[in-house]
Amino acid sequence: MTDPDLLTPPFDTKIAVAVRDDLATWQRLNVTAFLTSGIAAALPELVGDAYADADGQAYLPLLGMPVLVFEAPAPVLAAARERAVRRGLPLAVYTTDMFGTGHDAANRAAVRTVAGPDLDLVGLAVHGPKNGVDKVLKGARLHP
Repeated sequence: MTDPDLLTPPFDTKIAVAVRDDLATWQRLNVTAFLTSGIAAALPELVGDAYADADGQAYLPLLGMPVLVFEAPAPVLAAARERAVRRGLPLAVYTTDMFGTGHDAANRAAVRTVAGPDLDLVGLAVHGPKNGVDKVLKGARLHP
């Protein structure tokens, strides 16, 4: 059973994903899915309880709070990464190089070869206090 206070509105924290505004639709969706899984994996306390329908069919648990999705140009993503790191907020990243890999170990290797400020980000996800996440994503806009 999860902590009901953490996952009951009003939420004190926020999950946000920002994707680069020049990606194809399939890339935006793929990046959003990968980044959201990073937040769920690193912060299991944000995952609610399993679901079940009236017939008793069980379904997997989901994040227990909304995920806001934003879009931004590359320079805004780079600045957001820097602000999130400076604030010490949990952060997931997805880079252009990761589109050319075929598995998780290759993704990690692609990121490991580039210094943080030089990452060619196509997306990031962050979790933290609402006002902190808002400041991190300054310049991004809600995804249409």
